[in-house]
Amino acid sequence: MSLTEFDKNLQQLIAQTCQFPPKTVERQRGLTQIYRVIQKSGKLWQENTSYYADAWQKTWLFFCLNLCESATGKCYNSELSSVITWLNNHLKWVLHNEKSKIEQQTNRMISNEILVENQLINILETLKAPEDVPPMLETVRKWAESDVTGELRNHHIRGRKDVTCQLLILRRLPPETNWKDLSQELGLPVSTLSSFYERNCTKYLRKFGEAEGYL
Repeated sequence: MSLTEFDKNLQQLIAQTCQFPPKTVERQRGLTQIYRVIQKSGKLWQENTSYYADAWQKTWLFFCLNLCESATGKCYNSELSSVITWLNNHLKWVLHNEKSKIEQQTNRMISNEILVENQLINILETLKAPEDVPPMLETVRKWAESDVTGELRNHHIRGRKDVTCQLLILRRLPPETNWKDLSQELGLPVSTLSSFYERNCTKYLRKFGEAEGYL
């Protein structure tokens, strides 16, 4: 494996750092210097994602613990790759795991949101109300439109006062607008809309449903 001048200088700095025992001032000083060199090199893998900072922190901790000796994984081996390659490979792996976790969490939230909506809205199929009682769906729609307390129109996504619980509840009532279409219309990711809806808007639906005796 041929090394660039940058890699050779970094390898020398690593060798000097690893001469000192873990947790010593000298080891910490060396790691700090390595950190600065890597950050300034422009060789560190970058991604424009919300979870990049967390992934980088986890990667740097792994780097510090396994650069000179094996603590939580295989120790760095300069004969197999440059330290930048080793670091970037681990960072990409952590980023992939973070992305998978977020996707799984989003899918769970969407599933839970669908269950809540079905419990409240599809109950029309199992309840037979007297003819003089308005259909439940229409009652829910009027409640959301009137928003007497103002809580629905005042609860919005941070930085987007136009995307409120009132808007999302009304748009998700039958005939509902799917999340993909809402995402394109509002310019926000599906995960952002669905998670906000699940964490914030469904509690108002449940509260209303319980007050009306639907739940």
